[in-house]
Amino acid sequence: MLKNQPLHQITLPRRMCFALPLLMLLPASTMAQAKPIRMVALGDSLTAGYNLPASAAFPAVLQRVLRAKGVSIEIENAGVSGDTASAGRDRLDWSVADGTDIVLVSLGANDSLRGVDVAVTTKALDEIIIKLKARNMKVLLGGMLAPPNNGPVYGAAFKAMYEALASKHGVPLYPFFLDGVAGNPKLNLPDQLHPNVEGVEEMVRRIQPFVESGLKSVTP
Repeated sequence: MLKNQPLHQITLPRRMCFALPLLMLLPASTMAQAKPIRMVALGDSLTAGYNLPASAAFPAVLQRVLRAKGVSIEIENAGVSGDTASAGRDRLDWSVADGTDIVLVSLGANDSLRGVDVAVTTKALDEIIIKLKARNMKVLLGGMLAPPNNGPVYGAAFKAMYEALASKHGVPLYPFFLDGVAGNPKLNLPDQLHPNVEGVEEMVRRIQPFVESGLKSVTP
């Protein structure tokens, strides 16, 4: 019994005696649980998971896939259906919390569907990137392509907008957020605009290497 025994007379089990010195040699980072990377996916309905369960939305699936590969990460879903780039900019301060390490910005789909002037979309995305970088957050940019009915001139300008922003601010660009999914009836909801469960899985599969590369320089 150790109840009334002085501390200096307590004899520890032999295995514990050997273990304690070894534990003292371990760095604090090894003994404590690693701090997860905090990521925000800032977007529209393509990010929010339109008509899908929360667990099937893009941020949740990306988080699950990255964690399965051993990445300690928490991804917040900051997608709002119907948002243009300007609307995303206007809610930026409360959509992206302080302490966020990295933000995936995927806005512009609704701008292209509504034929918003490319200069207006450019200004909004430019301000989003500037504000996030001023808060010491790494930015990943997810590009979009305009639908063909907007015409070749608009389509070319819209595509070039993302390339120019990425070059101007030195941020990694994923050229087309819906790569491999857009136009595939099997991967979209009946509206043929929003990915279904399988479509989100395909989006994540394709963008995963891009995100993993972006995370390499992030220290939570």
